[in-house]
Amino acid sequence: MKIAFVGKGGSGKTTLSSLFIRHLAAAGAPVVAVDADINQHLGAALGLDEAEAAALPAMGDQLPLIKDYLRGSNPRIASAATMIKTTPPGEGSRLLRVRGDNPVYDACARPVELDGGTVRLMVTGPFTEADLGVACYHSKTGAVELCLNHLVDGRDEYVVVDMTAGSDSFASGMFTRFDITFLVAEPTRKGVSVYRQYKEYARDYGVRLAVVGNKVQGQDDLDYLREQVGDDLLVTVGHSDWVRAMEKGRPPRFDLLEDANRRALHALRTAADATYDERDWERYTRQMVHFHLKNARSWGNERTGADLAAQVDPDFVLGESVVANA
Repeated sequence: MKIAFVGKGGSGKTTLSSLFIRHLAAAGAPVVAVDADINQHLGAALGLDEAEAAALPAMGDQLPLIKDYLRGSNPRIASAATMIKTTPPGEGSRLLRVRGDNPVYDACARPVELDGGTVRLMVTGPFTEADLGVACYHSKTGAVELCLNHLVDGRDEYVVVDMTAGSDSFASGMFTRFDITFLVAEPTRKGVSVYRQYKEYARDYGVRLAVVGNKVQGQDDLDYLREQVGDDLLVTVGHSDWVRAMEKGRPPRFDLLEDANRRALHALRTAADATYDERDWERYTRQMVHFHLKNARSWGNERTGADLAAQVDPDFVLGESVVANA
């Protein structure tokens, strides 16, 4: 499943996404974890020290390699230079899988050993001094969107993306790339404001949204979240001594996580797994094409000097059957 964690800055989405990744790894599931937040903290939340986190290769730096590999022998794409973040796959494109190796993982992913297993970690890379005043962060996340457009994941395979804070992900079509989006909300007015924005923006795109209440300290907090988000509230998470130790760089064994929080993580996986049988690869591909044509008209054609609408293969539908028949 492709799973996003979103929420306002400081809501705890990176902490919760890292706990969920640990939960999946402890169960032996194959996981690709992606840090797509402008504040790159997922590596540290998964136990990397400062030097290890800083040494992770930035996906944006490998964009030419990513484009060249994914392009494959697709005759509709004249060159890798004409690919943009929304370029959809077609006949001849190379696709990514969660399991197995490929040049994109070789260049961009690094194994992170957790006490329950090993996950692949990929990062967009931080905002650098050279970017200040001349670039927006969506230029960094373009590599993530392109990979998601070319990734086919099956049952019990997981791609977990820690997204940029707030509603910034709506600046691209990446918000439609997920089977389920977990929105982390604190029991405050500011905490639920991002939920309202996200729900409104995503309404016409069939985005499955579930709220994870975080920093919930009592019945009043729980009642407030239920009042504000209704049936979208999936689980709540309260204080965790395990998390506090982890944030100090001294995480205990994961099997010592509090029972209540362990049950919350199990509920997240159950909700994600339940979306598998409802997958609509045709809609997924159609939305991919929609945002590609929109980007082509607004800036892509001018920037590349090509008619990017010609990259769309009208007979191609991304899905597991494509991989099976390859």
